[in-house]
Amino acid sequence: MKVKKILNNNVALIDKGGHDSVIYSPGISFKKSVGQHITENEIKKTYVLDSKDRLEHFSYLLAHSSAETVSLVNDLVEYGESFLDKKANDYLYLALLDHISFAQKRGLKGEFIRSPLTWEVRKFYPEFYKIGSYAVKKMRTCYSIDFPDDEAVSIALHFVNIEEDKSHLSENIDDMEVLKNILNIIQFQYAMTFNESSMNYMRLVTHLQYFIERLRRDNLYGDDDAALYETVTKLYPKAYKTTEKIENYVDKKFHKKLSKDEYTYLMIHINRVTERKDKK
Repeated sequence: MKVKKILNNNVALIDKGGHDSVIYSPGISFKKSVGQHITENEIKKTYVLDSKDRLEHFSYLLAHSSAETVSLVNDLVEYGESFLDKKANDYLYLALLDHISFAQKRGLKGEFIRSPLTWEVRKFYPEFYKIGSYAVKKMRTCYSIDFPDDEAVSIALHFVNIEEDKSHLSENIDDMEVLKNILNIIQFQYAMTFNESSMNYMRLVTHLQYFIERLRRDNLYGDDDAALYETVTKLYPKAYKTTEKIENYVDKKFHKKLSKDEYTYLMIHINRVTERKDKK
């Protein structure tokens, strides 16, 4: 492999089998010159990107990033890979380097972005949020900047991309917002706050996750048990009124009406999660 270009003290562009790659090798500018050969055991990290534009963008970021930032990004990816037991693609390094470099610049000015997805990510991507929290702790130490916990959300979502393409991720984020809104409808109607550690709450959330998936796939339950629907409606009138509110929201969001069976299961779950509060 030949060194094609020295980008900074620790980063260079090399020709690897006829393809350009970016390498991280501490002190390479003092050890090598353009045109010289470099071996694998001299390289700490090789980044292989799938397009010229990304390679140029990454090369620019690496050339203008401190050794501390590059080392931090490498550490975060290694930690995430170990935590998830999954290999990351090199695009993750580019995304994190871009994000963290910008976050540092914002942090030095005292400018922090509040995430509207903190609740959703902590609830539905807990393992990814742990990676984000680890990253924030490392960033606070590295830059001596008191980054808010919200910063963990953005970093967590970069790691979610290891498993999911952007369109799928966007849909999942939207589904999390739908779930949150439905839960808020129930809490508002009952003037209560859920006990999120209760079994009935967990059952409700699981049911709602599948319910939203059925809405997405246009695969709602039918009207197979009209008798049960009538019975449950009479037994739990408040749950019925709440389900009507949910249907109004769903109709605006997905342009779909709910079947009797969907009504029945929602009413049962709503009554279970709220009945203890009502008895008080």
